Amino acid sequence: MTDIVDTEQFNADELQPPDWLNSEFITEVLSKYEKVSELKVTDLKITPASAQGDHYASVMFRATAEYTTAKGSFSKPLIIKTMPEQEGHKKDMLSDSHIFTTEIGTYCKALPEFERILREAGDDTKLYVPCLYHSVEPRQVMIFEDLVPQGYSVIRDRPVTEKELKKVFAKLAKWHAVSMKVINEKPEFLKDFKYGIFEMPTIESDPFVTNGMAGFIEMLDQKPEFRKYNPHFEKVKDIYLKRLADEMQEYRKNRRDDSYYVLCHGDFHLRNMMFKENKQTGAPEDVMLVDFQFCNICPITVDLTYSIYMLMEPEQRREMGKDLIHHYFTVLVETLKKIGFKAEMPTEARLWEQIHRNRYYHFFMISTLLPMMLALKSNALKMHDLIQDPETRRKSYLLENYVKDVAMLLPKYEELGHFKDL
Repeated sequence: MTDIVDTEQFNADELQPPDWLNSEFITEVLSKYEKVSELKVTDLKITPASAQGDHYASVMFRATAEYTTAKGSFSKPLIIKTMPEQEGHKKDMLSDSHIFTTEIGTYCKALPEFERILREAGDDTKLYVPCLYHSVEPRQVMIFEDLVPQGYSVIRDRPVTEKELKKVFAKLAKWHAVSMKVINEKPEFLKDFKYGIFEMPTIESDPFVTNGMAGFIEMLDQKPEFRKYNPHFEKVKDIYLKRLADEMQEYRKNRRDDSYYVLCHGDFHLRNMMFKENKQTGAPEDVMLVDFQFCNICPITVDLTYSIYMLMEPEQRREMGKDLIHHYFTVLVETLKKIGFKAEMPTEARLWEQIHRNRYYHFFMISTLLPMMLALKSNALKMHDLIQDPETRRKSYLLENYVKDVAMLLPKYEELGHFKDL
């Protein structure tokens, strides 16, 4: 049933599917989805669904189900997503979290409604791939039709182009715009989307998060050209995670009149999106966002700031994504007008004020997530080791591409006033 070729390429907990993931289970799933009682799976091939570094907060398999019904023989490519069953850090981190119910709600409630609103306005943008099956008992499982046979793929071995990034930000802008309308007109509809990364039960005790700033400060001290910035980060090292949590949870705990709020994606990086090219021209035709486990209502800047560090290339990061965020904002306002947004229109100046005001988020990104992301992009280190092994984390701070990025970003922080009145 399994067909594994290169075990080094995949996450260890995705090399062998669990016993329950078998022909009988998939027969039941497809029978319900196709509404055909006499359906029978005749062959099932299962492989890991993603490469090392693509994700951490789930276990994923790719399956091809051959099946028969009264109408003949068929084949369906599937993606099966479930929670970790192997004992260890990943299971401990995720077992008591809300990530699965959040993702089910996003796929099955929020995004269908968002698409309905876009359709009413004459916009046929696809925001998600339909979920064929989901359950939380006896186990947490989601099943989707595989996008790869439809021509979509994850970018892993090359930089993402500006044209591709514009596709990404246009789609995010439409998602955000519709969510702004829903939050303004019927906020109760999204009331269950209140679990972001800082609602994870283990987040404030996980060494990957809690030791990030200490590792960053240690690196600054080793590099003479960075030492002048050390006092700023020493000053905030004991409080910045609390300040960061306040920024991320602002909508729920301390809503501001001068902030914009949306249903954010929450984990907006390159491996959580799949691109499709035009077969004739090779130009980017579409992008599909995936992995909605951290969707929650929060400041609009959460996805945008995250994207600066986790999605953009260094040349765009150097300018804090100015051109791409301008493109995003243009589509955001166009969409708000198209769908009949009734509140005051956002302004680009206020959006940038909000991005810069949330400085502790920038500090978290540069000190904790950026070194991991750059280590993965350069294939220098593995995600499992980066998250769990302190020595591997220490190495990531000294990688050449990360040091270059820090050298570019710290003067930018100074210019933007991020170090004032800490």
